Amino acid sequence: MESDSSNGVSKISNSNCQYAWFNPARLHPAVEALLYWRDPKKSGVVFGVTLLTLLSLTAFSLISVVAYLCLFTLGGTICFRIYKSIMQAVQKTSDGHPFKDILELDLTIPEDKVNEIGKDVVKYVNSTVATLRSLFLVEDLIDSIKFLVLSWVLTYIGACFNGLTLIIIGVILLFTLPTVYEKNQAQIDVYVKIAMDKLSIITNKMKAAVPEGKKEEKKDQ
Repeated sequence: MESDSSNGVSKISNSNCQYAWFNPARLHPAVEALLYWRDPKKSGVVFGVTLLTLLSLTAFSLISVVAYLCLFTLGGTICFRIYKSIMQAVQKTSDGHPFKDILELDLTIPEDKVNEIGKDVVKYVNSTVATLRSLFLVEDLIDSIKFLVLSWVLTYIGACFNGLTLIIIGVILLFTLPTVYEKNQAQIDVYVKIAMDKLSIITNKMKAAVPEGKKEEKKDQ
C-alpha cells in the first residue's frame, strides 16, 4: 500500500497537476498575481479592502457602505492632492498632477473584448439552462439524485449562514486555498484522487442498482 501511494504522488507530480483544481495558467495574469500573492502588498490591499467592505455590509446598508467608501476615498485623494500642491509650491518643483500616471491609463474596454465576453456569457447561460433542464426533468436519474442531495445539504448551510457570510468565507478561501494548494500540491492531489475514486465507485453502484441504468447497459451490449 505504501509503494502504491508513493507511486501515486510521483505520477501526479510528473503529470503536471493532473488532478489540480487550481491552475494559474487558466487565470488572467493580474488575477493570478493577486490570488497567489505574487506581490504581497497589492494582494494584501485588495484582500483587506474587499473583506472590510463585506464586513461593513453586515452592519450597514449597501448605500451607507458605498457612500462611506466614496467619502474616505475622495477625502484621501483631495488631501493628498493639496499636500502635493503645497510641497511643489514650497520646493518650487513642477511635478504636475500627483495622479497623472493613473489619469493617463487607458480604461476603455475594446469592442472586440466586449463581444468576446458577451459570447462567453451566452455560452455559459445556455449551458447552465440546459444542465438545469436535464437535472429537473430527470434526464439522468443519478445526476438528478446528486443534485437533490446537494440541494438538501444547501438547506442546512443556508440555515447556518446567510448569503453575505458565505461570500465573505468565499473571499477568504479564494485568497488562501490557491497558495495552500500550490505549496502542498502533491499531497492534496493524492487525497483528491482517493476521494474521486471512492465517489466514482459509489456512483457506479448507484447506477447498477437503478433499473434504468441496467436497461441502458443491456442496450449498449
